[in-house]
Amino acid sequence: MKMKKIIYKILIGVMFLTSCSNDFVDLAPKDFLNSEDFYKTKDDFNAAVIAAYAKLQGQVGLYFELVEWRSDNLDLGAPTAGTQDRYNINKFQETSANGIIQDAWANFYNGIFRANVIIDKIGNANFDETLKKQFEGEARFLRALTYFNIVRIWGDAPIILNEISAEESLSIGRSPVSDVYATIESDLQFAMANLPSTQDLGRATVGAAKVLLGKVYLTEKKYTEAVAVLNEVVGQYTLLPHIADVFDVDNKANNEIIFSIRFNKEVEGEGHGLWFAVTDVSISPFTSKLVNAYSLNDERKGLIDYQPSGSQLVPGKFFDIQSAATRDFGNDYILLRQADVFLMLAEALNEQGYQASGDAFNFLNQVRLRAGLGAFTSVDLPDQTSFRSAVLNERFLEFPFEGHRWFDLIRTNTAKDEIGSAIGVDIQDYQLLYPVPQAEIEKINNTSLFYQNAGY
Repeated sequence: MKMKKIIYKILIGVMFLTSCSNDFVDLAPKDFLNSEDFYKTKDDFNAAVIAAYAKLQGQVGLYFELVEWRSDNLDLGAPTAGTQDRYNINKFQETSANGIIQDAWANFYNGIFRANVIIDKIGNANFDETLKKQFEGEARFLRALTYFNIVRIWGDAPIILNEISAEESLSIGRSPVSDVYATIESDLQFAMANLPSTQDLGRATVGAAKVLLGKVYLTEKKYTEAVAVLNEVVGQYTLLPHIADVFDVDNKANNEIIFSIRFNKEVEGEGHGLWFAVTDVSISPFTSKLVNAYSLNDERKGLIDYQPSGSQLVPGKFFDIQSAATRDFGNDYILLRQADVFLMLAEALNEQGYQASGDAFNFLNQVRLRAGLGAFTSVDLPDQTSFRSAVLNERFLEFPFEGHRWFDLIRTNTAKDEIGSAIGVDIQDYQLLYPVPQAEIEKINNTSLFYQNAGY
């Protein structure tokens, strides 16, 4: 990947931070710069921004583990020696000692550290002010994205907005959800004001900031604000005629993708393994609820059907051919795309008030028509409740394995029913949040400041 090659060239001979096992979080990632002599030029900060983006690559697996395996898309029949933590998440049996949850916490706060270093140091740098604001906007976009995941996974969370020492980290408690969302909104509003309209693939744009903020507003049930900001990108991106083309590894620059996590299978260490690969379709983890949800003429069905890739089978959405040089695969992981914008708009407009015709139906039907399905009318969806259910179901069909489903179920208060119908698990209210890693609670050792979520 071009991004990482730049990092390697610039970082030679520069000091690295070392991490302390007793820190509140991994405040000092081993692969991130901490030389006071480094953060001066635009090339220095560009390298630091690229390193902040690079942290996202390690989060794809966390979307799978914490969002997809938690949802009604996947079901793990029985654990093996290496999948016990995943099984516990899938069956709602996880504890605060779960290794996947601990890894997610450390990963996310490490990513926030990277963004904070850039934000703290760039004010003193001496180069073009517009470019400085762009770099800060990118760092704040990444910080907002990370806090958005944190607040949806754990609720109350420590808010760290500056580079801090390990000692200082031990005095920071969990802040209320409302404060976390206020931080996210502030960061994205700054990003919207300072990011360019176009960027290299994998870097945030003003459109990406607007769409992410729209998703934040929708989650907060700020429907008027969500509609306003999402409408600003209508017309900027397009639905491709065929959904399979969106995920074609030879078509990564297509105009439906708004923001994605980049990979390059031809660069050592920049590819990945096959996602959701099996050797026999009989051991597919896809729930029968998902597999049977598609009508015969729905083009999206092919995206979850398995295709051969070498000796393995992989869902069409993530099909790629292995690199002969690195033995890796190179699909990007799409976080934001135009179909999501349309369905979020349909949802938010309906929550403002059901209308028997108009934009909400139009946005919903554009996604359906692209899939090869018929348009809905008010005869099919005669009220707000039926329209709400239709949008949720359309998201179920449109976005499997894209890191949305569990969050969709939480936002729409449907998790209990949908999980129960898919895998037969009766979940409790407290399980709508994950437990905070016990190791983090023990580091702070002050439960009035840093406490466990109820029920764990």
